Amino acid sequence: MTLSVAQIDRETEQLVDEWLTLPEVARCLDVSIGRAKQLLKDHKLLGVRRGSGGPQVPAVFLDGKEVMKGLPGTLTVLQDAGYDDVESLRWLFTPDDSLPGSPIEAIKAGRHTEVKRRAQALAF
Repeated sequence: MTLSVAQIDRETEQLVDEWLTLPEVARCLDVSIGRAKQLLKDHKLLGVRRGSGGPQVPAVFLDGKEVMKGLPGTLTVLQDAGYDDVESLRWLFTPDDSLPGSPIEAIKAGRHTEVKRRAQALAF
């Protein structure tokens, strides 16, 4: 299975505090690396390339042994709105005064429905 992962720019990379490699994601979720790759391919998780290594995932996307509730649906909505992975990452981590905080902070706080509504509005 080939996995196409976008290269991230320095500005977007700096929006994320902590990154996990795919083996670290697999270990945290207690799944195989193949399953972790499938989560990326299915847009349940979002990973990007930083430098020359393999895909890396923002650590905040994981909640214990689960993918953060509300994240997969939000990623699908962003993809449907025409956002690529880097644009989606930038949108999720950029502070929005009307939330307040960033969309990813709102998802983490359990306000994923509100974030999905905002993401849906991006398509219009």
